[in-house]
Amino acid sequence: MIDSPYLVEPGKKLKLDKRDTSDKGKFEDREEAEVVVAKNLAKLAELQGVLYAESKRSLLVVFQAMDAGGKDGAIRHIFSGVNPQGCQVTSFKSPSPLERAHDFLWRVHAQCPPKGMIGIFNRSHYEDVLIVRVHNIVPKAVWGRRYDHINSFERMLADEGTVILKFFLHISPEEQKQRLQARLDDPEKNWKFNPEDLAERKHWDDYMEAFEDALEATSMKYAPWYVVPSDRKWFRNWVISDTIVRALKDMDLKYPDPAPGLDKIKIV
Repeated sequence: MIDSPYLVEPGKKLKLDKRDTSDKGKFEDREEAEVVVAKNLAKLAELQGVLYAESKRSLLVVFQAMDAGGKDGAIRHIFSGVNPQGCQVTSFKSPSPLERAHDFLWRVHAQCPPKGMIGIFNRSHYEDVLIVRVHNIVPKAVWGRRYDHINSFERMLADEGTVILKFFLHISPEEQKQRLQARLDDPEKNWKFNPEDLAERKHWDDYMEAFEDALEATSMKYAPWYVVPSDRKWFRNWVISDTIVRALKDMDLKYPDPAPGLDKIKIV
């Protein structure tokens, strides 16, 4: 678990309305932050290479947010320099009939990263304690017990060598409105606009309550949550890249030992 002012401390109460969505931390402006982010991304690419070569552990990065929260943009920017062979992105949509015929974690487990890989979840198993709660798709008796199921599942992944980082990209309703409007105004962004997002926006307070409960219940030392101020995309990128790089450094990754006798080999 990486210490951070944006960490949801395990066992502590969370109030999202007390978390500043437009925080810019120690930076004076975007240009200052982007210099640091660029260094972080270069370090991330370097560390990913060692993770891939070592192939003893994996990294799972989970992104959740409200609509237009910036998940796609964060993934595109943060992982722009990594080797695609060592990285996989999974976007979880509404479950298929086959997926619904299994337990809610069945489809998720199959997408978890193998050793040596970085796995990225664009939405995740947390939809099963968020949207299903807000829209009463399943009763509280069902989604309420899923917190424990998720904790046990993530604990198993951690015990098997997966480092887990979970990011909630926290934007204000005003920022969401501007981003949705931008999708309407720009013909090249029209394809991103989904009228259903406006219906979901009406449930903002219900979603904030659901997120608070989910993050409180499932932020653990072995699978911590970070509430990322995301009104400023450049600051969002710094928080995420800084946290990931520090987590990879803490793994103390090592290149595997070379095969014996390499010093005696001559290539002719």
